[in-house]
Amino acid sequence: MSDTLATDSTEAAAAVPEYPMARAARCPFAPPPQLLELNETAPLSRVRIWDGSAPWVVTGYEAARALFADPRISVDDRISGFPHWNAHMEATVNKRPRSVFTSDAEEHTRFRRMLSKPFTFRRVETLRAVIQDVTDECIDEILAGPAPADMIKKLALPVPTRVISDMLGVPYSDHEFFQEHANAGMARNAAADAMHKGAMSLHKYLIDLVEKKQRDPSEDAVSDLAGRVTAGEISVKEAAQLGTGLLIAGHETTANMIGIGLVALLENPEQAALLRDSDDPKFIANAVEELMRFLSIIQTGQRRVALDDIEIGGETIKAGDGVILDLAPANWDPATYVDPGKLDLTRDASQQLGFGYGRHQCVGQQLARAEMQIVFPTVLRRMPKMKLAIPFGEVPFQHDRLAYGVYELPVTW
Repeated sequence: MSDTLATDSTEAAAAVPEYPMARAARCPFAPPPQLLELNETAPLSRVRIWDGSAPWVVTGYEAARALFADPRISVDDRISGFPHWNAHMEATVNKRPRSVFTSDAEEHTRFRRMLSKPFTFRRVETLRAVIQDVTDECIDEILAGPAPADMIKKLALPVPTRVISDMLGVPYSDHEFFQEHANAGMARNAAADAMHKGAMSLHKYLIDLVEKKQRDPSEDAVSDLAGRVTAGEISVKEAAQLGTGLLIAGHETTANMIGIGLVALLENPEQAALLRDSDDPKFIANAVEELMRFLSIIQTGQRRVALDDIEIGGETIKAGDGVILDLAPANWDPATYVDPGKLDLTRDASQQLGFGYGRHQCVGQQLARAEMQIVFPTVLRRMPKMKLAIPFGEVPFQHDRLAYGVYELPVTW
């Protein structure tokens, strides 16, 4: 009897697939085939992650959208059952101050209000001329230099890095330092101790910058946070944690999206031509949303934990269950998007989930949108003969990172 029970238990465990899954080499833009197959059966399924726990992975669009907006789902990574990305994030959970990224309800509202000023639609719109100038300067340098050129090093990284540095009041001269350390813990399998030094170095850098801005403020986001420290609203460590999150989110994810977005456009020249030849701001804006839908670069999901039992998709998520909202299969859900594996800049992609949904959606989404709406058409117009300098199969995709992208993008023109 015990042998039978043991066998049944082993078989049940084996039936729960390991997460994250691998993408197919023949179609690196697509979500992992196994996730798409799971979604054909149900909008959520159990998976096994690095620590042996079995959270739910949500692959259906409607289920993901509903759970993003459900107050019974928490982003607080201190709660038992939270499905941490890796050992580093779990080991540092009680060492990191609370922030907009890890708080709920009133606490989240308080933090988000502190960050709203530099990222309002009106404030971002005033930056469009700056983003255009930076983009043109980068392209000028590319065109004046030798071919092939790496579009990651020469364009995808410098544009968002220079813009977010200016917004935050972080000296751009320090960009190599914070780019090196901003990825602390962002590898899929980051060990508990391997990334700790880098993370602490960046945190100390932001603490020093906040204290400097307290003494000598200027018109930037870190000065705004420093003012709140002086007023006693938040601590220096909380301000530094918020600044660190903005610095990472403000350049790394957008840089990845620009890089892999260029690859997708090069592989879909008819769609690239539509974007290059359009001067309609609405079409360009929607084209960026479709690229976000098609690529969904947060490839290991948005992590949550259930605070109460939730009935959804024919399943019961129990209180304490971990939940992973995987944006890639949700944005490829055929129940929501016809022929989702096709990049179609003419489809209405305005409701794509690449920035999340609900109260925890990306704080800097308006800035990211503005940058992509400027960079993609500008590159296509100024470099109309741009093409890959290596075979597509040799493009080095970032399969080992929490945010998808490409490490290098050598092109000729």
